[in-house]
Amino acid sequence: MCRSLEELRGNCKNCAKCGLAKIRNNVVFGVGNEKARVMLVGEGPGENEDLLGEPFVGRAGKLLDKMLESIDLNRDKNVYIANIVKCRPPNNRDPSEAEQEACIGWLRNQVFLIKPRIIVCLGRVAAKKIMKNDIKITKEHGIFYKKGKILFMATFHPAALLRNPQNKPCAFEDFLKLERRINTKTLEY
Repeated sequence: MCRSLEELRGNCKNCAKCGLAKIRNNVVFGVGNEKARVMLVGEGPGENEDLLGEPFVGRAGKLLDKMLESIDLNRDKNVYIANIVKCRPPNNRDPSEAEQEACIGWLRNQVFLIKPRIIVCLGRVAAKKIMKNDIKITKEHGIFYKKGKILFMATFHPAALLRNPQNKPCAFEDFLKLERRINTKTLEY
């Protein structure tokens, strides 16, 4: 277990636990406020993310940034963004279970160090790995679950919203629920 994000980032950049390490351009570790109360977790980097080494920087990232801004959140100011896997699966496919298992320790260490109060899973893959294996994102998005001292919520992945824009109003409502939860006095610290 690393004691700082700097140490963890350095160790992660040298990871070769799965085959994705052989084909990556960059490890996509995470970005944002390292003391954020809210952490967003996607499934894995895409092509733009792999090239730039930062999560959610393509079209889906621009949509995510707009959704965050609508509730006064910002990747540079008050959230932290990471992924289940830190290297890009080929052709933007879902990361395999073996790849997720090889990488999940990095995310667990990030959560330990950042200590978020709320984790938002962006999409089915992240929600299945972090929240519960049988989650149905279309039915359970926007619902908060508590595990230990952390609240978890799943919502649609921004890339899925670009493919299926009819789900944008539901995702926006999820973000409004997140905003209300952040602002409630009952959120434990």
